[in-house]
Parts: sequence; C-alpha cells; structure tokens
Amino acid sequence: METIEVLKNKLESINEKDYGAYQSLKGEYDYSKFKLLIDQIPKDPYAPPHTGIYRVKLRNNFIDQFNNIFNTKISKIAFRDFLARNFYKATLKKSKGRRGTGNSGIITIDKPEQAVLERNSVLVYKEIIEVRFFMGLPANGREINSQICKVMFFEELPEIIKLALFPENLDMSNLGKHIKTAEDAEHLRSRLESLNLVAFIEDNSILPRKSGTSDEPLDKNIAIPFKSPESLLVEIDLPHSGKTKGMGIPKGITLIVGGGYHGKSTLLNAIEMGIYNHIPGDGREKCISDFTTIKIRAYNGRYIEKVDISTFINNLPLQKNTTQFSTENASGSTSQAASIMEAIEVGTNVLLMDEDTCATNFMIRDQKMQKLVHNDDEPITTFIDKIENLYSNKGISTILVLGGIGDYFDVSNIVIQMKNYNPINVTNRAHEISSFTFDKRLCEGEEHQISIKERVPVKDCINPYNYYNKKSIYSTEINRIHFGKNIIDLIDVEQLIELSQTKAISEAILYINKYVNGKRPVKEIIHKLMCDIEKNGLDILSNKASGHFAQFRGLELAFTINRLRGLKIV
Repeated sequence: METIEVLKNKLESINEKDYGAYQSLKGEYDYSKFKLLIDQIPKDPYAPPHTGIYRVKLRNNFIDQFNNIFNTKISKIAFRDFLARNFYKATLKKSKGRRGTGNSGIITIDKPEQAVLERNSVLVYKEIIEVRFFMGLPANGREINSQICKVMFFEELPEIIKLALFPENLDMSNLGKHIKTAEDAEHLRSRLESLNLVAFIEDNSILPRKSGTSDEPLDKNIAIPFKSPESLLVEIDLPHSGKTKGMGIPKGITLIVGGGYHGKSTLLNAIEMGIYNHIPGDGREKCISDFTTIKIRAYNGRYIEKVDISTFINNLPLQKNTTQFSTENASGSTSQAASIMEAIEVGTNVLLMDEDTCATNFMIRDQKMQKLVHNDDEPITTFIDKIENLYSNKGISTILVLGGIGDYFDVSNIVIQMKNYNPINVTNRAHEISSFTFDKRLCEGEEHQISIKERVPVKDCINPYNYYNKKSIYSTEINRIHFGKNIIDLIDVEQLIELSQTKAISEAILYINKYVNGKRPVKEIIHKLMCDIEKNGLDILSNKASGHFAQFRGLELAFTINRLRGLKIV
C-alpha cells in the first residue's frame, strides 16, 4: 500500500498526458483514516460509471454504539442502505460535478430510490466498512487535467467520506429510524400468512406518487391519507412502533373497482410495490404484500419458448401446439397467458392485474359474444373461468382492478370500491347485484385443467456473445438488457424499480449458465442462484468488484430469462 504523497506525485507526472496514462494510478493508498483502492479506471472520459471501480475501506466505528443492528439480516441491509444514501447525498454537497470532457469531474454512487434494498455499493464486515463508487477522472478532450483531479482526490473525496461515513457526522436518530422502519415492515410481511392475508395497507398511508414518472410521495397537503373500511380493518403488533391498524386483503379473489381517477390503480400500485420495504417518509412504510406477489399484463411482441398455455388457449388454427407454445411475436392474450403460467412455474402466490393493461379477449367473453361465437370456435378460455380454480386448486390469490367488467362479481370474495381515494367494502352489494342478474354468461373451459410442466433449458442456449464474437452484457435502462446479439425487453416486468437490479439480473443470466445442463428445470436453476446469493452476496455475480448491483427476486430473473430470444427449452 502506498501513501497519498505517492498518488500526488503520480498525478503531477501525468498532467496533460493522454487519458490512458491514468492507468498508472491503479493501486491502494493510505489516507490515514481510510484506504482508497483504485481497481479499474475507464480508458475513455466518456465511459459510463459502471466501468470504473473505486473503493474506500475504513474502520467500522458503529459497532460500539449500534452493535445490535448487526443481529438480523434486515437490520444489516437497512444499515448499508442508509450509508449508501448518505454517501450519495454527500457527493451532491461536496462534489462540484462535471468539469471537462464526458464524465470528467463527477464523484457518485448508484442512486438509491424509495426502497430499502440489499446493495453491493456498501458492504459491512465486522470491523470494516467498504464503499464502492465512481470517479470521472478529469480531462480536456483526451488530455489529463491533474489540477482538478487533485482537488477531487484530496479535497472532495475526503470530505464526502467524512460527511457520509463518520458516526459523529451522521444523524443517529435517523439511522435508528431507518433500521426500525425496515424491521417493522419485515415483521408485518412475516405475519401475513398467519393472518390469512396477502397484503396490508396501514391507515394514514400516503399512496399517491408525485407523478407518473416519480416514485416519491405526493405532497401530504394534497394527498388523501388511506383509511381502511371497518369491515376489513386489521390490527397488528410491531416490534418498534407498537400497534398498527389498516386494511388487510385476505387470500382469495379481490376486486378493486370504482370510477376513473378515483384511486384504483394507485391502490394496486401500492400492493405491487409492497414486496419492498420503504424508507421513512415514503408514505408506504407499512404497505406490505406477500413477497411472491407478481404483476401480470399483456404485452404484444414478447418472446415465448415452450410454455404450456393450454389452460387458457387451445385448438388454435393450423393445429399450433399450446401445451408447448412458442412464438417470436406473442399476441396480447398469448403473452398474458404465458406470463401467468411462467409465474406459477416459479412459485407465485398472488397475481395482480389491471384491466387497463390486460388483453380484453383474455379476461372475459360476455354472454352476447358467447351467443354469437360458439365455444367450439373460440380457442381462448378466459381468465374469469379459471380464477376460482387457481385459488381452490393452486392456492393462488388474485387482486384485480376493474372499471368495466361486472361479471367478475360472480367469482369474487372481496370487492373494494375506491371513491375519492377512499376504499369502501362493497362486497355484499356486488354479490347482491350478481345474484339478481338472470342473463349470466356461461362458464367455459372446465375441461382444461391447470397443469404446470417443468421446463428445462437446453445446455449452451444462453449465449452472451455479440456479432463480433465478444462477450457483451450491459444495461442502461431499467427495462432493457443488451445480452449478446439480443435485447431483452422488460417493459412488462413492472416490479423492477432500480437500474442496479437490472444490472444484477443481466449478470445473473450469465451466472446461471453453470447450472444449465439440459436436465435442471428453470425453477431449480433459479433456486440455486438465489441460494448462492443468499450465502455469498451479490458479488458472486461478477468476477470483479462492482458497486452496481441491487437485490432482485427469482421471479424477475425467471421473467427475464423467459424473454431472452435464443432461449431453448427441452
């Protein structure tokens, strides 16, 4: 390990040289109160942040004051999440930002959003804290600017570390609140099964978001706080905040109905995001869902490889086999059917759907259409005819937002009407309407049982090499992965919330290749990977240090693999 004087001398010696001379800085440097490790420096000032690897290591001075926070997994994750947020905020305060060509002059870390996630940007060992970040070493064109670089290394970086990671500069009450909020949420989720619930929304939660493109809460002065109907009110004891009250959504079939713009989709979104623990002040801190809850939608054009969709679709023209259905360009109905079966294959307990993003012909055939088009001429068994069977035979609950399909009253257990963002339990009225409707539609497709076949990927079908025979895996958007010659479109995988998750998933696809042997089914392969991550952390996904990975579920990984064009199933 070298001193910071050595680093200063190196910087002075390469001033105004070609950008490639920055490679001489790689190594370890002792800053007395912390150590700086420069593992990888981009060879171009325009290179994206994930191509540079910078790390600091310092003594974990939190042990004496907060030894108890390292007792549980969720407390460790929340602690690391808090430090990552602190570091990001400190870079905004102490770094002067871009100065020069491309990414010159920036110091940053992967930006955390509203959820408390396990990340590899901050690692905490018993006595050491390690933070992984990015520095855009400054240049004018391709000419090194050592003067700005010295400011970054010897003024800005030490100030950022001091502000973000030294206990005396942290608000310990906020740290404690951050951890306790995550622990309460985790406890809530652990109680769902014993209470026969799939979701819980605390009273006074702020569900609306600031905008359609922001996950931050709407201003409390504008938003209407959530208030549970008395008939669905549940009270739960929490380890830190005591008793909490809110709406419990029981297992079974729940409809969320109401007029347009009254909060149906807002409630569904809160349930959808309830798989995550949220930061204090988010408004959804105690809005919790079963961890396997998955949002399903139709998405024209997606890739499908040998999925048994015969539960929903049969007797297609040209005798196309739907027990091993494959297509390069799925329709709305086939894409939705495939997504449901893929979710069941890897273990979902709860399906979420919004009528607005579903294929109408997949959701229902009303009685008029049944009279006009004979059942023998319709290959689709609509979801309404299978929703009860999914729950009674497979234990899979459904929460469905509806604005115009009242026939679902016939198969519902709970009906919640949203009115001016307030939930009203209208189950009795909905069932009363249903019982007095004489001209009912006929139930169809009873002969098609729900069958889940194990799908086994063909060995060597996951190919990360591009047209130039170079390994190419990267993500610059949450819903898109460049993998070899293909682009994996994840627009319909709606529960990914950070780019770091997508980056981790893209590396996970390559990692699972070691388990693809032509014998293991998709579910087992996913399980093995998730066990490896549980045991060894997210770093196992890459053979070099990275600070750009965040926790994801096996469900999202499975959905991603299933959308990889080139995937082949035995």
